[in-house]
Amino acid sequence: MNKYETVFIISPTLEEEAVKGLVEKFSNLISANGELEKVEEWGKKKFAYEVQDHKEGYYVLMNFSANSDFPAELERNFKITEGVLKYIVVRND
Repeated sequence: MNKYETVFIISPTLEEEAVKGLVEKFSNLISANGELEKVEEWGKKKFAYEVQDHKEGYYVLMNFSANSDFPAELERNFKITEGVLKYIVVRND
């Protein structure tokens, strides 16, 4: 199993419950396919430039361990989930 880190940004227009629901959804997805080590909710932060007509977003950082094929599945889920503005998954050495 490899160590990974992901940061994703949630739309600021979502209600607080919807934001918590998305964090829970991705936490459960990672836990089901690997080992979730840490979740940090950084909260709303301003962007340097507009992203999909938004000037700010809700940032979430997750560290986890998983097999090498899981990050592609995680990215697919980020891509099809309404409310996720941006995301990145990187491998930690």
